[in-house]
Amino acid sequence: MWTRRALLQRAGMVAGAGSLLRGNLLRAQHAMAPQMAMPASTSHARTLAVSSLQPFVDELQLPMLQHSTGKRSDTKLNATDAAYFRVRARAITAKLHRDLPPTQLWSYSGSAAPVLFDVRSGAGVLVEWANELPAKHFLPIDLPLPGMKHSPQMDGMQTAPETRIVTHLHGAHVPAISDGYPEDWFGTGHSRLCFYPNKQDAAALWMHDHAMGTGRFNVLAGLAGWYILRDEAEDALGLPTGPFELPLMLTDRAFTPEGQIYYPNPPDEGTWTPEYIGDFALVNGTVHPFCRVQPRLYRLRIVNAANARFFALSLTGGVSFHVIGMDQGLLPAPVAAERLVLAPAERADILVDFSTMRGRTVELHSDGLQVMQFRVDNAPAQTTSHMPTSLRPIERITESTAVCTRRLTLNEFNADNGEAMVMLLSRAHWADPVTEIVKLGTTEIWELANLTGDTHPIHLHMVRFQILDRQGFSDYEYLANDAFVPNGPRTPPAAHESGWKDVVQCPPYMVTRIAVPFNGYAGRYLWHCHILEHEANDMMRPYDVVV
Repeated sequence: MWTRRALLQRAGMVAGAGSLLRGNLLRAQHAMAPQMAMPASTSHARTLAVSSLQPFVDELQLPMLQHSTGKRSDTKLNATDAAYFRVRARAITAKLHRDLPPTQLWSYSGSAAPVLFDVRSGAGVLVEWANELPAKHFLPIDLPLPGMKHSPQMDGMQTAPETRIVTHLHGAHVPAISDGYPEDWFGTGHSRLCFYPNKQDAAALWMHDHAMGTGRFNVLAGLAGWYILRDEAEDALGLPTGPFELPLMLTDRAFTPEGQIYYPNPPDEGTWTPEYIGDFALVNGTVHPFCRVQPRLYRLRIVNAANARFFALSLTGGVSFHVIGMDQGLLPAPVAAERLVLAPAERADILVDFSTMRGRTVELHSDGLQVMQFRVDNAPAQTTSHMPTSLRPIERITESTAVCTRRLTLNEFNADNGEAMVMLLSRAHWADPVTEIVKLGTTEIWELANLTGDTHPIHLHMVRFQILDRQGFSDYEYLANDAFVPNGPRTPPAAHESGWKDVVQCPPYMVTRIAVPFNGYAGRYLWHCHILEHEANDMMRPYDVVV
């Protein structure tokens, strides 16, 4: 009879003698639930306690809107007469809370608030990303991953520079040369020009660093921002705009007693940090801010820009809201909700009606974690905006149109010989040969079989997709017989998942099926877990789009 250890060895779920399957820190309580994690503050002597900072004493900062400095063309990028922007990644210090001293940060905007691009569908832009950072990182960088050695830029070098960046415009349909491929990093004193065609529906995209081996540190340091794409179909709906549309970037941080960002990392805390969970929630770079609002309808554009935390969002006092869009734009119709779970990198577009809350305060929470506070004016209620009954028609993908179905596994490996735990996709490392080769213009079904105890948010670059369903399976049967034996019915996506997505939550011991039209551009892209620590070691794989 097979022992569980023998089954694990047979299925390739362990990495050698003395190994055993590891359920890592973030345990999903049930499908689509936020994970329960140990915080980054593993020692009270090293980090500030949550009670040390009073919430809701600092006003919400708005993102820093970027302005074009003119128009440019670039033949290499096939860009003609495109609006040109130059963004400088710089080291700054900023106060993140009234009672904190200035904190070291890296910033695209020159402040703690995220940068913001507000652009139109069909009007491409050129963005030059300039690395003006110091040569040494202020966070405890670990050794480069093995995959770094395969980068052409590593030829003749023993180590990669600590300060390396490359910006990925998350959710954008872009040529591979501008996608922010992890190996396309560049060091301080250099820059990279990218072209974003913006040939897609209106959506709230976002940008973040994606440099191989250091992306998780660079995002934690502050290299993230907004990219809001608009079109005429959305304009016609009369949704709240201007001061009544609030882009909210959610992150979390732990702080040292000196007010600096704390990240547990070798040699201080062990081999590597499997997930970073901070003690404090930040919105647009401020710890637990407040925002003054009028008694009327507001549009909140929310992105979970945390390294690993799942935000389970709700408003106090039983206040409900309507979800009108997710990652890749508007839903077919508003979805009423009182709680919404956002995995890292997911976005939500919601409407909140404050018109009946004159003079009240309403807090945004995440399962007990205070996120921010809304202070509603006592002025007369306004009705200048309305809740639409329908939004954007979305044609569901028919499974019969798919040219193939791929079954891909999410795996964890742990060794007890002092080596680092490794997380993989289909048991392959980043540097292994490409196994997912897709044809441009075709649709495929990807079945993501999660063999771990975590919910993993899986992101595919360049494309958008639709969630088909989820179904539990017997991990014992898979380990014993390499067979996927269902142990429950197929569950359709939740109503708020019924639109176009670019990140999907894959719950433990379930197969999550997505239909992916590979439209756009040929080239090399990637898919990965968007828990940044998982992505870095080594839950990230390239895929090729061919003609």
